[in-house]
Amino acid sequence: MSDTGEETTGLVFHSARELAGLLHAGAVSAREVVRAHLDRIERVNPKINAVVSLCAERALTEAHAADERWAAGAAVGPLHGLPIAHKDTHATAGVRTTSGSPLFADHVPDRDELVVERIRAAGAITVGKSNVPEFAAGSHTFNPVFGTTRNPYDVSRSAGGSSGGAAAALAAGLHPLAEGSDMGGSLRNPASFTNVVGLRPSPGRVPSWPAPLGWSTLSVQGPMARSVDDVGLLLSVLAGPDARSPIAVPESPDRFAAPPEADVAGLRVAWSPDLGGEFPTDPAVLAVLRQQLGVFDELGCTVVEATPDLSGADEAFRTLRAWTMASNLGPLLDAAPDQLKPSLAWNIRQGRTLDGADVAAAERRHTELYHRMREFFMTYDVLVLPVSQVVPFPVEQEYPTEIDGVAQATYLDWMRSCYLISITGCPALSVPAGFTPEGLPVGLQIVGPHLAERRLLEVGRAFERGTAAGARRPVVG
Repeated sequence: MSDTGEETTGLVFHSARELAGLLHAGAVSAREVVRAHLDRIERVNPKINAVVSLCAERALTEAHAADERWAAGAAVGPLHGLPIAHKDTHATAGVRTTSGSPLFADHVPDRDELVVERIRAAGAITVGKSNVPEFAAGSHTFNPVFGTTRNPYDVSRSAGGSSGGAAAALAAGLHPLAEGSDMGGSLRNPASFTNVVGLRPSPGRVPSWPAPLGWSTLSVQGPMARSVDDVGLLLSVLAGPDARSPIAVPESPDRFAAPPEADVAGLRVAWSPDLGGEFPTDPAVLAVLRQQLGVFDELGCTVVEATPDLSGADEAFRTLRAWTMASNLGPLLDAAPDQLKPSLAWNIRQGRTLDGADVAAAERRHTELYHRMREFFMTYDVLVLPVSQVVPFPVEQEYPTEIDGVAQATYLDWMRSCYLISITGCPALSVPAGFTPEGLPVGLQIVGPHLAERRLLEVGRAFERGTAAGARRPVVG
């Protein structure tokens, strides 16, 4: 099903690279681009609740200033005039940042955090924030401050999370680029649920600041867009060294600026439907993905069913996640135990049961996983598997409690297909792969060696063009 209205061919569904070209050439103004997206937000956002804390007048003022700079011949950045809503867990100077919690419902930061700072320095214009689960915990976007974000392809279904507002906004044409974060799948799951592209980079590829655990590699920030090309464009802005991050990758981000043209013929693709029995998956998801594996054959790749040894990954991830939750959010649980959702409070309390030996064992497993994946990628170029184990589920559910007859006891269980990859430190790309007969999106997860983001973009772009699934737009309403 496609949106057949004028908006599909209008400015709001141009790619970010197309819009940037028009803006830099003076074919359209920043005010026109921002106004078109604000109009789209006004019409569509009430149906999906993706953009919150809208700052329309500020955005139009900034667009006017951007047009004046361009008219004066001043240098403008690669994202000049492009509207964006920032994830509501990312601090934005002068714009409310709630983290989806009543504890921060009126919080207005006085500075941008690094990911926002870089996007705005590149010329993008803030139109608001994108909705999140409470403190970005869980892969379904709902909170007591703004409510639930709905999937543009079926508003009775979840848009995923924690970058669910960002993904839904992209899919519905509310803005052309988005940034998010990912610990257990928060860039990838919502991308899969809404037919957009999300990249979890290698730790340090996109430096984070401020970060209370600056040496931690579990949670990363990264780009989302409606195409692999546009994800690369945003990565070229977000990546690069920064002295405020002790794990920042020192490589120049310029290699991501151009579209990732490459011949992928001859690449060795490992397909793993369940990482060797590590998780159950809805048969509807596997049916879509198996049908699309033939695209790799058509591209000249060799596809083999193979699985890396991820023994210990579940324990390592859950231990380090719980420890991180207790460290970062424990004081809030102490101060306001009744104002955190039960699943989040549970995860914090899990962290408080850990001792030094538990964390040390998890870090040993963490290191072993890195090396086993490094060795796996000596044989294979990429690993492909499901992004999500389920199709988008009803918005009334907090999380799926059963998958293909297998009970899912906690809000984490159903995300193994993503979080077992997170703990390896490998970059992972969610790319649209197709739709179920009911019209629900399904994404393919492409995983590569540590710091191999360029390879992922090349393979993802080839797969994207081979399926054309990402070109399908939702009818919202």
